[in-house]
Amino acid sequence: MTRHTLSWMALFTALALPGVASAHHAMEKDGMWVDHAGMTLYTFDKDAGGKSMCNDACAKNWPPLLVKKEDEAPKDKWTHVTRDDGAMQWAYDGKPLYTFVKDKKAGDMTGDGMKDVWHVAKP
Repeated sequence: MTRHTLSWMALFTALALPGVASAHHAMEKDGMWVDHAGMTLYTFDKDAGGKSMCNDACAKNWPPLLVKKEDEAPKDKWTHVTRDDGAMQWAYDGKPLYTFVKDKKAGDMTGDGMKDVWHVAKP
């Protein structure tokens, strides 16, 4: 490949990827859901009835996957749930989704099985 072709490809990638990241709230990777940065998403067994039970201090350790205004509308098994603070959170198959503060890089799953109530979210 020529240097010009590589530069063009790098520019295309730089322009294309942010659009994908902002348009999609989550994606499947290796049989689990991850956010746009590749961070593992989790479910919380205490969530019920399409409502998040993880608020305040809990939400500091388990940040909810919040809906952004540029996100696409929910479809298929994806929905929005309203949190106690009024923010909108993504849910899959009725289960609100979270990241974990101790996961430091994409692919980390240190929260899986935590206190027997946190689990990696799977399609």
